[in-house]
Amino acid sequence: QVQVVESGGGLVQPGGSLRLSCAASGNIISINAMGWYRQAPGKQRELVAAITSGGSTNYADSVKGRFTIARGNAKNVVYLQMNSLKPEDTAVYYCYLNGRQGWALKDDNYWGQGTQVTVSS
Repeated sequence: QVQVVESGGGLVQPGGSLRLSCAASGNIISINAMGWYRQAPGKQRELVAAITSGGSTNYADSVKGRFTIARGNAKNVVYLQMNSLKPEDTAVYYCYLNGRQGWALKDDNYWGQGTQVTVSS
């Protein structure tokens, strides 16, 4: 089983910063990409940022210039540095891994449980 665990959420004032961390474990034999989605109350889940195994990154227009995704020294770790946070960034942030575990015949998405980020004064 692949496990994806997020950490680092919390309450921050507008203009502040937070750093989210994500670590995947289990019998992972290949990783295509890791990244972050978020879901605000009453809204659909949306892609925030992603990074491929080759290091290419992709960001939602709403976070470009404010958020940075980066991989850790281990391939199964990814971070999301969030600066200049706005109230509209408030959401549950979910980390995902797209790849393959040992017994699987195809790639799949594996999700964490989510971490709450609240931006409020």
